[in-house]
Amino acid sequence: MKLIVGLGNPGKKYEKTRHNIGFMVVDQIASDFKINKKFESAISKENNIIIAKPLTFMNESGRAVAKIAKFYKIKPANIFIIHDDKDLNFGSMRVKGTGSSAGHNGVQSIIECLGTKDFVHIRLGVKNIHTPKTDTADFVLSNFSVDEQKNLKDIIIAANEAVEMAITQGLAKTMNSFN
Repeated sequence: MKLIVGLGNPGKKYEKTRHNIGFMVVDQIASDFKINKKFESAISKENNIIIAKPLTFMNESGRAVAKIAKFYKIKPANIFIIHDDKDLNFGSMRVKGTGSSAGHNGVQSIIECLGTKDFVHIRLGVKNIHTPKTDTADFVLSNFSVDEQKNLKDIIIAANEAVEMAITQGLAKTMNSFN
């Protein structure tokens, strides 16, 4: 069993923000999400793959991820977390089998709730020339620029290809191909 999680914030207000790029990616993987209150998530199941969008808001994402992982007995190595990264240039992607939160509160919540950082991190760059050096909340909660929106579809496709490759061909090959 595999768990693919796109991080974001629920609600129309956040739908097109940088912080919601994880939701955008999983929305391209599945379209039949159903609200599951027990897991505090929108869930789609396909074969042995669960695709989730935590509805806990970003900073509490770990609670939802841990509930799903525990119920389905999914090992951390089989959990794929897709999220924004303000330190990576827009359009870049990094895939890792472990890693710190790098200051990302949603990822930190997952690390705390799972008790490990050894899950697959798929980090999608959202940094641009307007990225602040300090308080980034307003930036990650802002919408992509018009120019960025033109490239967003290709970035989402690449992220989906990375997830698919990691599941079917392994993490090492994925890291060699996408990093």
